[in-house]
Amino acid sequence: MSASLPLKERFHLPDGVIYLDGNSLGPLPKGAEERLAKVMSDQWGTNLIKGWNVDGWMAQPLDVANRIARLIGAPENSVVLGDTLSVKVYQALSAAVRMRPDRKVILSDTGNFPSDLYMAEGLIRQLGQEHELKTVAPEEVIDAISEDIAVVMITEVDYRSGRLHDMAAIAEKARGCGAVLVWDLAHSAGAIPVDVTSVGAEFAIGCTYKYLNGGPGAPAFIYVRPDLVDHIDPALSGWLGHDTPFAFERNYRPAHGIERMRVGTPPVLQVAVLDEALKIWDDVEMADVREASIRLSELFIAEVESKCTDLKLVSPRDPNMRGSQVSFAFEHGYAAMQALIQRGVIGDFRAPNVMRFGFTPLFLDDEDVKAAVGILADILDNRLWDRDEFKTTNRVT
Repeated sequence: MSASLPLKERFHLPDGVIYLDGNSLGPLPKGAEERLAKVMSDQWGTNLIKGWNVDGWMAQPLDVANRIARLIGAPENSVVLGDTLSVKVYQALSAAVRMRPDRKVILSDTGNFPSDLYMAEGLIRQLGQEHELKTVAPEEVIDAISEDIAVVMITEVDYRSGRLHDMAAIAEKARGCGAVLVWDLAHSAGAIPVDVTSVGAEFAIGCTYKYLNGGPGAPAFIYVRPDLVDHIDPALSGWLGHDTPFAFERNYRPAHGIERMRVGTPPVLQVAVLDEALKIWDDVEMADVREASIRLSELFIAEVESKCTDLKLVSPRDPNMRGSQVSFAFEHGYAAMQALIQRGVIGDFRAPNVMRFGFTPLFLDDEDVKAAVGILADILDNRLWDRDEFKTTNRVT
C-alpha cells in the first residue's frame, strides 16, 4: 500500500523554509547522515580496502540502480550508476551514433539542457565533423524525425519551462524511421511515471540528486535496452567496464550486460547516501506522486495568477503537458527570486527571465503552496526585490 503523501517527517527541512527547488536539488533524507557515518566508520574505517569485497562496494552501482530501474519502467539489471550525467550522455550518444553508421544527423530540440547539446558538439568534433547536430523547436521534434536521422536525443521534461514531451509519440516516429532514441530523464525520474520498456527506448540517462534526493554530486544512471546492450561498443572503455578488470589484461574487452557501461571507480559514500534516499520509494507509488504533483502545481498557478499579475506563465497550461515544475516569466525575475529566497521560499532562476518552482509531493502540501504565493505577492506588490543586494548575480542561479 502506498504511504499517504506528503512524507515530510522523512526529510530534514529547515524551520521556516518552503522548499520549491527539489527539481534542482532534493533535500536531505532522514537516515542518510546515519547511513553515511556508518559506512565511513564501520566499513571504510574498520574494513579499509576489504570493503570492496566484504561490504559489497563493487556491486553497489548495479544493486542500487535496480531501485531506480523500477521508477523508470526498466527491467532488473538494465540500469547502472556511475560518473556524472554529462558522461552518461556522451556514453549513450556515442554508442547510439555507432548503431547507425550510414546516418550523420543527431536531432535534438532548442529547449534541451545545454550540457546535453555541448556533449553532442564535442562528440561531433571527435568524429571529425562528419556528423551534424540539428535542433528544432520542441513542438517540431516529431515532424523533424526522418530516415536521415541517426539519433534522437531528447530531455523528456524541459528544464526551463517544464514542458513535457510525448515520449510514446516520439518513440513511435523514431522507430518507424529507424532512428535510435536517447532519453534524458533528469527531470523525469521520481517526478512523473516513466516506462522506457513500453516505448522501446534504446537508451536513457538521468541524475539522482533532484527528485531522487541523492545529494549534491550524486552519481548518474544509464539504461540500455537489454537486447542491445551486448552489442554496444563503449566509447569510454573504462577499467570497470572491462569483462574481468582484475585480470589486468592489456586490451579492453567489454563486460557482458549493462556493466559494460561502467567507467570509473564508484563513489561509494555517495552511492550509500543515494541507497538510503531511495528507500522512501518502497512506500510510494508514482501514480500517487503524479496526482499530487498536478494538484499542487495547479493550485500554485491559480494562486499566482490571482495575486501576482505581473508574472506570465511560461509552462504549458495543460498539466498533462508539464513535468513537476512551474515557471513564470518576470522582467526582474532574478532579483525577485533572491528576495523570495531571503524570505524562506526557495525556488531558482533560469536566464533570461524565468522564475522556476518545483513541486515535490514527498514533502510539500497545499498550505506550503498558499504560503509561498502569499510571500511572493508581498515581494511583488511592494517592490521588495528592487534592492541592490538582490541584483548581484551569484555564480549559481
